[in-house]
Amino acid sequence: MTDESPWLIAGLGNPGPGYAGNRHNVGHMVAAELASRVGGAFRSHKANAMVVEGRAVPGGPKLIVATPNTFMNVSGTPVASLLRFFKLAPERLIVIHDDLDLPFDTVRLKHGGGHGGQNGLRDIIRAVGTPEFTRVRVGIGRPPGRQAPADYVLSDFSSVERRTLPNVIADAADAVEHITARGLLDAQQRFHAPRE
Repeated sequence: MTDESPWLIAGLGNPGPGYAGNRHNVGHMVAAELASRVGGAFRSHKANAMVVEGRAVPGGPKLIVATPNTFMNVSGTPVASLLRFFKLAPERLIVIHDDLDLPFDTVRLKHGGGHGGQNGLRDIIRAVGTPEFTRVRVGIGRPPGRQAPADYVLSDFSSVERRTLPNVIADAADAVEHITARGLLDAQQRFHAPRE
């Protein structure tokens, strides 16, 4: 496995137009942004996922951007199948997902660790057989009042949030590019720094 090998970028969410604007689907939104940057269109892949391949910058690393066709909670099998198909180690996997424990408009990067109650991550760890992959955590905040977290993640972003959402999606896509080009530590130093 060399530094020249591609990266698999998996954006998590639920399939179908009914879920498209949900907070839980922010991983799909970031994947769509990355697809536009690599200049390709998603195509159906036999691993039960939509996939686009390309480079975000000329001479940069090859990115394989994928969104599983399954529901979030069973994302693991398509992701594991894609790793096998492209002959990639889990260390070349970046998973983009929503995170209740981070405030909205926050992007955090980490490698390894537990699933933190995120069922998509839980299933990927099970299917891949290791937690040793990189995560791009996109904050969606906690539900207001007594709203159940399960209902909150399956609701759409608010009108106020939607004004900022394109910037959040761009930040998360920038973070993915930075990780693949310069490594996780460099990306963390940039994206975890307080904003001016």
